[in-house]
Amino acid sequence: MNVKTVMVSLALDGANEASLRVAGDLARRFEARLIGIAAAEVRPPLYFAEGAYAQGVMEGEEVAIRNRLSELEAEFRGAMENHARPVEWRSALAPATPFIASEARAADVIVVGARAEALVDPSVAADPNGLLMQAGRPLITVPRDAQGLALRDVLVAWKDVREARRAVADALPILAAAKTVTVAEVAESATKRADALAHVEDVARWLREHGVVANTIVPDSHGRAVEQLDEIAGRVGAGLVVAGAYGHSRLREWVLGGVTRHLATASARCAFLSR
Repeated sequence: MNVKTVMVSLALDGANEASLRVAGDLARRFEARLIGIAAAEVRPPLYFAEGAYAQGVMEGEEVAIRNRLSELEAEFRGAMENHARPVEWRSALAPATPFIASEARAADVIVVGARAEALVDPSVAADPNGLLMQAGRPLITVPRDAQGLALRDVLVAWKDVREARRAVADALPILAAAKTVTVAEVAESATKRADALAHVEDVARWLREHGVVANTIVPDSHGRAVEQLDEIAGRVGAGLVVAGAYGHSRLREWVLGGVTRHLATASARCAFLSR
C-alpha cells in the first residue's frame, strides 16, 4: 500500500486541531490527497414529545447539525489551505461510524481522534473502535494534545496474529519514512520468551529487506503488555505505535484486546491500527 489519499474524521463535539495536524503532516509527507469527513444523525425527541412539538424539535436539531457540519468544513478547508494537493469535503445527516466506514472506500488511511468513552454518541463523532471493525482501512488514532505526526522513531507492538501481520504490511510506507523502527513483543509467559524473540527477529528481518532500519526488543518479564509496551515506547522515543487491531468474539460482539483498546482510546501517542 502507498499513501495516496488521507481521510480525516472530524467530531462535532470537541477540538479537531490535533487530527487535522496529523492528517496534514501525513498528506504533506506522502503528497497525498485529503478528504475531510463528518456526520451526525438527528436524534428522535424524548418519548414524551409528540406531534408538532416533536417535529419542531427534530427540525431545530437538523438545522443545528447542518450548521455545525458547515463550520467543520470551514475548519477543515482553513487548516489545509496551504496543502498543495486537492482537498475534498464529505458530510451527511447519518450515524457517523457507518457513514465514514462506507466512505472509506475512497481512502488509504483514516485519521480519527481517540475517544475514551465506552460508548461514543453517534450524533457527535465516529467511534474509533467501530471504524476498526467496519471500515476495512487502517486507522491512525490521535490523542487530543498531539502536535503532529512524529515519525523519527516508530514502535511496532507485535503479537503473532493475522491482524499484526496485516498492520505491518499496511504501515510499510510509514515505517519506511521513519529513521528507526523497533519491533517489540511482550511474552505471555516465561516459557514463551524464546518464541517471542524468534517472532520479532522475523519481522525485523522482513522490514530490513524492504529498506527499513529495524531493531527488536523482548522484555525479560512477561505479562502486563499495555504497561510494558508504553514503557518501551517511552524508552525509544516512539512518536507512533503500529499494532494489529485484534480481539475476540463474545456472544457475536467483537471485544478488542487490551493493547488495541488502550491505543484506540487512552494512549499518549498516535497509533496506526489495522485489521
